[in-house]
Amino acid sequence: MSDNETGAAAVEFRSVTKVFKTGKQQHIALDGIDLRIERGEIFGVIGYSGAGKSTLVRLINALEKPTDGTVLISGDPITGVPESRVRHLRRDIGMIFQQFNLFRSRTAAGNIEYPLKVAGWPRARRKARVAELLEFVGLSDKARSYPDQLSGGQKQRVGIARALATSPSLLLADEATSALDPETTGEVLRLLKKINRELGVTIVVITHEMDVIRAVADRVAVLAAGRIVELADTFDVFSAPMATPTRSFVETVLHNRPTTGELERLGERHPGRLVTVDIDDERGIGAELAAAVTAGVSFEVVFGGVSTLQDKTFGSLTLALNGPDQEVSRFAERLAAHDAAARGAEALIAAAPVVAEIADSPAAEGVLSAGVPAAGETPTRAAELEPAGHAVAAVGASDAGVVADSVSAETDSSSRSVAQEPTRTLLGGTAPQRAAAGRGEPAAPIAGDTRTVDSAAEGAQSEVQEGAVPRPAGEVRSA
Repeated sequence: MSDNETGAAAVEFRSVTKVFKTGKQQHIALDGIDLRIERGEIFGVIGYSGAGKSTLVRLINALEKPTDGTVLISGDPITGVPESRVRHLRRDIGMIFQQFNLFRSRTAAGNIEYPLKVAGWPRARRKARVAELLEFVGLSDKARSYPDQLSGGQKQRVGIARALATSPSLLLADEATSALDPETTGEVLRLLKKINRELGVTIVVITHEMDVIRAVADRVAVLAAGRIVELADTFDVFSAPMATPTRSFVETVLHNRPTTGELERLGERHPGRLVTVDIDDERGIGAELAAAVTAGVSFEVVFGGVSTLQDKTFGSLTLALNGPDQEVSRFAERLAAHDAAARGAEALIAAAPVVAEIADSPAAEGVLSAGVPAAGETPTRAAELEPAGHAVAAVGASDAGVVADSVSAETDSSSRSVAQEPTRTLLGGTAPQRAAAGRGEPAAPIAGDTRTVDSAAEGAQSEVQEGAVPRPAGEVRSA
């Protein structure tokens, strides 16, 4: 039985490496890529210039051949096969370009019709298909218009209709919205989702814009230096980015966690202890907040934002806590214990002041102090080192209404640059797992976790393999 008959992926990369050679110089564009893009999904690939995005898409449609490894389309190799076979496989792949690539001498209808002529469709069938596609993309009234008479968004819709002409099962969108304004970008992205939903076409979106990923992708791979540094569901990537490049990308879209400089300014304007609360749909802290207020602890939202993605809520709020020192410390301990009970493992509490205050708490077991992982250690969670006195707690969104009246999308966001701060390792999982990692021992896999992070691509000594990365539901940390 062939791969195609056993539910093969729409696209699969098996240990693919691509090396470009110029004289005695060589450039590794892609390095050991293993990737499955499932049928019917919208899959995003994001990375900065030079990350390997364009090379990856050119390998999918066989415009480039891998130096090592195999690329498969619906279970069939597209490399190492006769050119006639490659041409046959390409017929099932549509391509959308950044610059539209329309024939200026042909009308919108003529551009859409062109691949059908090449495929040998009879005239009557071509005309019917063109009319159908023009209606689908909302351009029935532009059939006789030439590209120079169309807006950028209209040109891209013609390009999309042309890519769909022969009914491909796979659509490659290479920076398809980069030349468009925000409003037109939204229109094109809605059209891509319509194509996926109504036609069942698998779509691979190549982009450097995190907003595009957020709008359409089911899953996303983050490329850096030719390697996949993070691969996960889009919600997981936005709500808990692990790799450094991923956090930088997410920061361009969601600025809900203060940088070091912002924390210093917040501390000057707002007395008390600053605590950042990570919000999601799983845990609520209404009871903890109510108990804190009863005990004389007041709180004010001074920074943050809450977002919704794939019908799930996430975000961060930074609170300024004031009240008796003992009660403030007890509130931090309650947050830690609450998070532990919610996810069946001790909450993550790292470094100086808070740890000293709650060291006797069961929730503090397995604390890992700040520090960059040494060579040979397996990092399981990289996070920015916060200034002294600043704690970060994972809490729930179900009781977000408690503070909703106090928070705007971004309460204080004067700086949108990504902080260049020291890093440390925070460990998820059970206390014994975190304690083992704190001693430099490899962390044991947590069942059910499929998050992939490639630390080597970030310059680390070790590589976290799929299935071996604890993805903490939340954390309480300070430094």
